[in-house]
Amino acid sequence: MHAVILAGGKGVRLRPYTTALPKPLVPIGDQHAILDIVLRQLSTAGFTRCTIAIGHLGQIIRAYVGDGAQWGMSIDYATEESPLGTMGPLLTLRERLPEHFLVMNGDVLTDLDYADVLRRHEDSGAPLTIATYARKVQIDFGVLTTDASRVVAFTEKPSIDYRVSMGVYGVSLTTLDGYTPGLPLGFDELVLDLLAAQRPPHAYEFDGYWLDIGRPDDYDRANAEFTSRKSLLLKGA
Repeated sequence: MHAVILAGGKGVRLRPYTTALPKPLVPIGDQHAILDIVLRQLSTAGFTRCTIAIGHLGQIIRAYVGDGAQWGMSIDYATEESPLGTMGPLLTLRERLPEHFLVMNGDVLTDLDYADVLRRHEDSGAPLTIATYARKVQIDFGVLTTDASRVVAFTEKPSIDYRVSMGVYGVSLTTLDGYTPGLPLGFDELVLDLLAAQRPPHAYEFDGYWLDIGRPDDYDRANAEFTSRKSLLLKGA
């Protein structure tokens, strides 16, 4: 099984932690970087090959990861000379990738079964599989519904339930047909194109542990929770 890890971003929202380190290498706990945890999880799940898309401070990631031998994997790299979006780096990698593969952000902390995501993607026959997570937003105000300046409904401090992308995807090579290598391609653009073509993505619904380390508050929470979650995130460690 082959995974592509997207690690080319600048991590602007996580500054100042990412001023000198790429976001996937910021430490979690006393011994691990985020990327180390992800690679350990992928190896345990049975992934033998991995391509890391690098850009900002990419040379530091290369020096840290090397050829992947310490994780029992074969790891190579794709360098973004300019930002290509979430899916853009895949277009320059097509010759290296199998028919079905996993794509994920390099800053995700979760106990998601990556191998099962890829298996379910292959079984679904969908062009794209999106790992999703349930979120709830509490509105702190009374919400009014109006029609022609008339209040027709009222709800006191409602909550909104929705599902979000976890930043983990199952992708098929044919899904990338028609896009130009070297040009940016965002996840949002790809999904909208698939919906317009009546080729809907498959949703892999997950309700375990997931934390997107995008802001300092998220990073602080990840470190605060890591000791109690370590056996869950690094099974056998």
